[in-house]
Amino acid sequence: MLELSRLRSQKEEIIQALTKRNLAAREIIERILNLDTEWRSLKQRLDGVLEESNTLAKTIGGLFKEGKHGEGSLLKAKTVSLKEQEAQLKLAAEEKEKEMHQLLLILPNTPCAEVKQGKDLNDNEVVFQKKSTTSFPFSPKPHWDLSKEKGIIDFELGVKVSGAGFPFYRGKGAKLQRALVSFFLDEANEAGYEEYQAPLLVNEASGFGTGQLPDKEGQMYHAVLDNLFLIPTAEVPITNIFRDELIPTSEFSFKLCGYTPCFRREAGSYGKDVRGLNRLHQFDKVEIVRVEHPDNTSKALDEMVAHVQQLLEKLDLPYRILRLCGGDMGFASAMTYDFEVHSSAQNKWLEVSSVSRFDTFQSNRLRLRFKDADKKTRLCHTLNGSALALPRILAALLENNQHQDGSISIPEVLHKYTGFEKI
Repeated sequence: MLELSRLRSQKEEIIQALTKRNLAAREIIERILNLDTEWRSLKQRLDGVLEESNTLAKTIGGLFKEGKHGEGSLLKAKTVSLKEQEAQLKLAAEEKEKEMHQLLLILPNTPCAEVKQGKDLNDNEVVFQKKSTTSFPFSPKPHWDLSKEKGIIDFELGVKVSGAGFPFYRGKGAKLQRALVSFFLDEANEAGYEEYQAPLLVNEASGFGTGQLPDKEGQMYHAVLDNLFLIPTAEVPITNIFRDELIPTSEFSFKLCGYTPCFRREAGSYGKDVRGLNRLHQFDKVEIVRVEHPDNTSKALDEMVAHVQQLLEKLDLPYRILRLCGGDMGFASAMTYDFEVHSSAQNKWLEVSSVSRFDTFQSNRLRLRFKDADKKTRLCHTLNGSALALPRILAALLENNQHQDGSISIPEVLHKYTGFEKI
């Protein structure tokens, strides 16, 4: 959530920045600022009434002590009127504050200066691409055909037990999944990320804190009876570790990671782009999360991008990195890099990671603060990224490492985890 203090001091800059998202925000921002002015005026009047009430109470108490009951009783009647004013002003201030808060929730984060204006994914910038993509002397098969032939992923069984988008992984398919998770976690540990095993259901406050609620409520599975939500990513529980925390120093850098299953309704998704592992309702992912001093955010983002990049290099997959335009960025993001791997059989790029900085947008919702060198309270910066999401990585590994004899090679870096070199 954007800070009200920023809207007061940087109104024009924020309005201009939000045009990168193709959002005309002037009307809503001016409405917020008008509500803020009205709210502060009401609060000032309320403070005046409370001060007058307190002074009057002391005067009445003194008169009764002096035995001046008549004068005290006359003044006591005035307190009834002040109490009525107090109640009216409180109600009016609460209504203004509630309306202002609801409007603030509508505003997305402001993009960083490096982010370009654009309408959708077609306007994203390719900032790096590994030169070689896999070529075959035969017609490569898509991963859903390979999976069926080898008996390593059973999509039909998943439909029977749960529905579309909930596959079963079997035999070497299950071992390959486990190998990838272990590899990603070991690499994160080597890079200094502390591993957490997080809950898979979170409360409403946690969903709000990281920006999934109310913006993505329709995409989350909701356990209505307990008002808990299945996590769409480990970002939610791990970042919420810091909710309502005050870090007592300006010298800090928190690096956390976690493996979890992720659950997404993917409402509205259909067609060829959802076939096989391309889009699932349940999938596994290793997430990296950072909480940083604002001065360290750019460096932290670069380090996270480099971390994901080296994972793809070690897996020897063809990939590219895109910096998303304003129109394709997530609601809470200030800047996002997407990683895509190339699917040879499908002849398309598949997104496998998003690495984003959120600056103070999440921490404002989370009330995540620190004490700077001058002992002033400031908001921390948060970042996160997939390192990595498994379904499309697995799809790319199967498709890009297939051979004419029908076998599939396993990247060397995974051999110690799988116990086998090919399927």
